[in-house]
Amino acid sequence: MKVIHLTAYGNPAQNLQMVEVAEPRAPIVGEALVRMEYAPVDYSDLLLANGVYFLNPQLPSVIGGEGAGIVEAIGSGVANVRVGDRVTIPFRTFTWAEKVLAPADGLFVVPPSIDAKTASMLNINPTTAVLLLDGFVKLKPKDWIVLNAANSQVARCIIAIAKSRDLKVVGIVRRTGLIPELERLGVDFVGVESPELPKQIQSATGGMPISLGLDAVGGPAAATIVGALSPGAHFVSYAWLGGLPIHLPQGDLIGKKLNIRGFWMYYEEFLPKIRGALTEATQVVASGRLSIPITATYKPFQIKEAIEHYQRGGKVLLDFTCAN
Repeated sequence: MKVIHLTAYGNPAQNLQMVEVAEPRAPIVGEALVRMEYAPVDYSDLLLANGVYFLNPQLPSVIGGEGAGIVEAIGSGVANVRVGDRVTIPFRTFTWAEKVLAPADGLFVVPPSIDAKTASMLNINPTTAVLLLDGFVKLKPKDWIVLNAANSQVARCIIAIAKSRDLKVVGIVRRTGLIPELERLGVDFVGVESPELPKQIQSATGGMPISLGLDAVGGPAAATIVGALSPGAHFVSYAWLGGLPIHLPQGDLIGKKLNIRGFWMYYEEFLPKIRGALTEATQVVASGRLSIPITATYKPFQIKEAIEHYQRGGKVLLDFTCAN
């Protein structure tokens, strides 16, 4: 069968290659064999390929953090999935392959109303959105949150989940051209990154407290979020798209007595909550309140082009339905 191997750490476009390997063995007790349909290229996949993620498999290795496929066979003792089910693949089972052998208890059966491409994108970004909204502050309807990189894939999920809970959202972007699109997504106030933005946010919210700030950028952008937060609020860093350390003014940090946290969805404290978060996220997707746009789809032999496209921007999927 065809798989995508990472052959060395660094420069994913060069070091990811499609190769032929033997098919997996038959599933044993507690396992399922899944024929993959689609798997996205995610931010975490490129971090792993560059050798700066929290997983470092021995190379060469298949990678790929999420995806969806059809259960082809099950081992003894498996009762939670059946042959023919469309499922998402659990963490630590790499997905960039025509077939994968996975622990059956980690598989999530996707409702029939959700198509294969959308199913492949459920495990990380929508689930992350739920965990971020639940993990730090007890939010109630009409409460405000603030997030940057508001046009990113994760942020779109956070916005949709937040609006499904009747939360108020401040979104921060880097250019004015993105404002209309985010307003259509339901963001209550969209502002362009600037030193004056915290005051604009305070005016737009009527001075209402903001107890949760979600930072995906780092660098000076972190200071803008902190400037908008209320005393005792939580500042959560969940990505580093800007590539710089977070800049937090001591006046805000000390004066507001802020709680500073890092987030990774696979921290031990979140593992028991992933199934519930995935279930809620899937319900929001099935309801139509969250759609995940796809920019392009590539075959496995086009992995170099897929990576380069992702690096330019957009949501990219790998299509394993016919790997040739």
